Amino acid sequence: MSSSPSSSSSSSPPTSGDSPPSNLPLKKIPGDYGLPFLGPIRDRYDYFYNQGKDEFFQSRIKKYNSTIFRTNMPPGPFIARNPKVIAVLDAISFPVLFDTTKVKKKNVLDGTFFPSTAFTGGHRVCAYLDPSEPNHAVFKGWFLSLLAARHNKFIPLFQNSLSHLFANVKAELSKNGKADFNTLSDDTSFSFVFTLFCDRSPSDTKIGSDGSKLFTKWLFLQLAPLITLGLKYLPNFLEDFLLHTFPLPFCPVKSAYKRLYDGYYISTSEILDKAEKLGIQRDEACHNLVFMAGFNAYGGMKALFPALIKWVASAGESLHRRLANEIRTVVESEGGVTFSALNKMSLLKSVVYEAMRIEPPVPFQYGKAKVDMVVHSHDAAYEIKKGEMIFGNQPFATKDGRVFENPEEFVGDRFVGDGEKLLKYVYWSNGRETDEPTTENKQCPAKDVVVLLARVLLVEFILRYDTLTAEVGTLLLGSSVTITSLTKAESTA
Repeated sequence: MSSSPSSSSSSSPPTSGDSPPSNLPLKKIPGDYGLPFLGPIRDRYDYFYNQGKDEFFQSRIKKYNSTIFRTNMPPGPFIARNPKVIAVLDAISFPVLFDTTKVKKKNVLDGTFFPSTAFTGGHRVCAYLDPSEPNHAVFKGWFLSLLAARHNKFIPLFQNSLSHLFANVKAELSKNGKADFNTLSDDTSFSFVFTLFCDRSPSDTKIGSDGSKLFTKWLFLQLAPLITLGLKYLPNFLEDFLLHTFPLPFCPVKSAYKRLYDGYYISTSEILDKAEKLGIQRDEACHNLVFMAGFNAYGGMKALFPALIKWVASAGESLHRRLANEIRTVVESEGGVTFSALNKMSLLKSVVYEAMRIEPPVPFQYGKAKVDMVVHSHDAAYEIKKGEMIFGNQPFATKDGRVFENPEEFVGDRFVGDGEKLLKYVYWSNGRETDEPTTENKQCPAKDVVVLLARVLLVEFILRYDTLTAEVGTLLLGSSVTITSLTKAESTA
């Protein structure tokens, strides 16, 4: 999936870093949108059925010999009023989507369409706000303060959650000869996030043990226009009509969402009190909290954790041994799993970043041009007019063969030593890995927390086991992982 139109998979220095050469030729953006109504439907069928997501973009890169081109993005008619986008698919052009002085991020979280606010209690939650809107700074500042106040809980609380996860994986593996990691990880992720903010287990509320299932249903109805079920017995035209033609209503998940909302509302009195002191209405604060916990946190972990385990399992025993040597040595010398200990594990940090590079939990980014601008790829410059929608496919940008050597391969130590310089091209958080979330940008407020949790997940696994094998596949939202064997660490035998 290397995004470079004319390069091999071997690495060469980026043509422009953050400052492209001033002598790049100014070219007309290639591509077209086709006939009204028919063009978007044609592209939608190519994207979901005729070509598939990766080939859809790769074929156009080859056709236009450019990583910047015009196309339509699903869902198109009748969900999206305007499906026309300018795709930016290389590491140099992609970051324009982070520059909120150049692009507007209002209502573009899901792309060219905006789900009904019925899914969020009638409110446009923070994720759909542009930083120029007054409420954005208030809500994001509130989120950042919530996370900062819980800083010391992250590691011990997640360790406790992981103890239950690995016990359940072991039990299922013993019973069935394999363990569905995704389902068990989803339950763990939901329970951790809920307990982090609510200081109680979801099982002590009306949510019970159904939290992950409730959130997954709620997520599905909002994201259905962007997915395909891949069911052999369901004709493409029928699935396309059901999922991609008209928005799915909120009513099928109304009761599920109420259980989630009530669970958070009752359990977060102090948090909501603080929100009211900031001038946020209590119910709007709770809907924002549920969205952050469900769509952002749980949704991200739902995609990231299986992907991380998938790539570590596929890397084989050599990487597992190197991780075990580093992790166990540092943990012993530091006297436990601490922030300081995790910072000293250079290979561990690299492995997590590499998983986020090769399979980012949020693959797409959108932004509408606020001004006329010129955007650069490695080889040319292109003019984008104010009001045009810009679309970025992150896996293409983070597998740019002009930046990363062997971009399609999982290289566990890619970001060790001098490799750390490449972290500015890791974009999973809606920003560079070297940047930090603020109230003025749209970078994930929990960026550092997500990285921390991924590291702790691997550390706790390696402290228990030497290696694992797994069967991998794809699901609606990311990779599927079925663990087929675990080799217990000698020290825990």
